[in-house]
Amino acid sequence: MMMSRLFAALFAAFLIAPAAATDAELAKLARSPGTPDIPGLKIVWLAPWSDVRNAHPWRNIIVHQTEGPTGSARGGAAEQAKNPTRRGVTVWVETDGTVYWAVAENLVPTHGDGANRNDNKYIDNKPTYRQVVRDNSIGVEFAGNYPDVTAGPTEAQVAAWKILVKVLRARYDIPLDHVYAHNWIDYKDARYCEGCWLATLARTWGE
Repeated sequence: MMMSRLFAALFAAFLIAPAAATDAELAKLARSPGTPDIPGLKIVWLAPWSDVRNAHPWRNIIVHQTEGPTGSARGGAAEQAKNPTRRGVTVWVETDGTVYWAVAENLVPTHGDGANRNDNKYIDNKPTYRQVVRDNSIGVEFAGNYPDVTAGPTEAQVAAWKILVKVLRARYDIPLDHVYAHNWIDYKDARYCEGCWLATLARTWGE
């Protein structure tokens, strides 16, 4: 079941994703302030962008998945906007692909577990152990892996992610190899690998 959803999502990202801007156009939009209209993404701006020079110096992206049903990204983002530094993330992605930018980019939500994984199970953890943490990593949360936590992202989420990861990397000048799954850097729930498929896709898509 999980693999069929994953292959369907990958197919969607490559073949039926909404029309996106060129890389140059996307990079220009990604550096702009306010609430830019980014082709291929539906963004609900709960916290507009400021001048990017005033943003927190994000150096990494951590991909999370909620154990919540459809609608949990919308609800989680709303709660995050009310209390930005609570347990959660800056960016939330609903099952229909809607992106919620919940927190001003100069604030740091509480997410991650301190980069406590050092077993090299998924990646080389020498450069991540105690180093890829909430203070230097912007978090993206994908909703919907409930009641089956092993279920992959939806087709709409993968299509949105393909554009969103480019936007985040362009805005904050984040290298491709600094996109991490939560499970890659932290010891997490053994039932599934949180964020691993989405982080792998980002690295597979490349520049």
